[in-house]
Amino acid sequence: MIKNTLNRIIGTVLRREYSRVEHFRSRATSCQWDIFSRLIERGKNTAFGTDHHFSSISSYEDFCKRVPVRTYESLFPYIERCLYGEKNVLWDKPLRHFSKSSGTTNAQSKYIPISSESLSQCHIRAARDLVSSYLTLHPDSRMFTGKALRLGGSLRANDFGTGIKTGDLSAILMSNTPRWADMYSTPCLKTSIIEDWNEKLPRMVEEVRRADVTSLAGVPSWMLVMLNTVMEACGADDITQVWPHLELFMHGGISFSPYREIYKRIIPSHNMHYYEVYNASEGFFAFQDTIEGGDMLLMSDHGVFYEFIPMSVFGTEREYALPLEGVECGINYAMVITTNGGLWRYLIGDTVRFTSVNPYRIVITGRTKQYINAFGEELMVENADKALLKASQVCNCDVAEYTAAPVFMEQSSNGAHQWIIEFNTPASDMELFIDTFDATLMELNSDYRAKRYSDVTLRRPLVNVVPRGTFYNWMESRGKLGGQNKVPRLSGDRTYVESILALVGDNVESY
Repeated sequence: MIKNTLNRIIGTVLRREYSRVEHFRSRATSCQWDIFSRLIERGKNTAFGTDHHFSSISSYEDFCKRVPVRTYESLFPYIERCLYGEKNVLWDKPLRHFSKSSGTTNAQSKYIPISSESLSQCHIRAARDLVSSYLTLHPDSRMFTGKALRLGGSLRANDFGTGIKTGDLSAILMSNTPRWADMYSTPCLKTSIIEDWNEKLPRMVEEVRRADVTSLAGVPSWMLVMLNTVMEACGADDITQVWPHLELFMHGGISFSPYREIYKRIIPSHNMHYYEVYNASEGFFAFQDTIEGGDMLLMSDHGVFYEFIPMSVFGTEREYALPLEGVECGINYAMVITTNGGLWRYLIGDTVRFTSVNPYRIVITGRTKQYINAFGEELMVENADKALLKASQVCNCDVAEYTAAPVFMEQSSNGAHQWIIEFNTPASDMELFIDTFDATLMELNSDYRAKRYSDVTLRRPLVNVVPRGTFYNWMESRGKLGGQNKVPRLSGDRTYVESILALVGDNVESY
């Protein structure tokens, strides 16, 4: 009775905040220019602002001329000064946290500055807007009668002796979560931020298996490890036998497509909902705001100013960026952000495509460094995810993880793509699987189809099937278990592919 009353009270309060979602949904461009003006004003007295003459910026055109688009490497000299405790370098308030990102596209981890403003006005506000939107769409929700299962990373003092803390974004958010929200979460903060995944997993399982979990939040791959471990510990055939009131999974970090059928199998409930979020170390950028899903509403009033570089000119002498009002549907863009965390025209590394400009909704199509274009095929992660899903449906199998790289042309052979795939449920007919996968890629990507024509440039895909647990063991060998760590999907070089093949040795099936 008390739980139902509290659920009703909290739900009523959060639904009232839905007007904020409606506001920025309908006034996205004006919100963006308000944020732009505020960010420039806040940046004037920083070292970065002084170096780039912010005091003379009076227009977006001035901003583009003064501030070049930056990668992490070119911004790092400023970040390093912050890590050593210097004030007013990137932001005019102290930076007490840095998110240590998984470094998907670089071997080295990245330190992303997190200000108090980016925590409260971006990450936390967007999370409240997400829940407000979900509760408005599902007025009968009972998510606050139980707890949210959260998968977090570690958090510790940095190595620079300045008292600044570094760690996964999830751990930083948990450490700054309002107390009332913390009461509705499991496992406890102490367990959630344990650094060693192999120590943390059994500790988490012991806590969460006894809780009444009604919602999940995390990366699909690591959450799947968690759910399977809970079911094994409880002797359950599916997770509803452990948590009968489970109703929501807020997922992000990687595409959910390869995991959707697996989750439906282990959570056989008509009351289960899956909501995609786009929440990175650099900011909370978008969330699913419709029941059907398929795309996400851009967070246009959360302290982030967005720009977009068409991938057709990305990395060329003709490269240019567009503000939000200049984008079009159906075009792949590299996303550039300026944030209230001290990132200025920062190339985040993700590529997106707009599905709507009224309101502004996006889908994530891949990474600027995670694509294969060795032969002019411009193969994106989005293409791979959809093609693998189609092949899995045709062959009644489940792909757990994958990565791919080019096989470069030699004098006696044309090029190819080599795919390393780990199955949950293997395909009984691998030839049909590969043919379906290849044909779907050609349907989705005209450049790929042109290069595959008569095998002139690209041969049929080469597939290596590796044993269950291979990718887990590989990520563990790289020190990247749990948290926000993600398996790199596509790469223009063979580093990842070769290291996985070296790990499994002869224990691989080749097609």
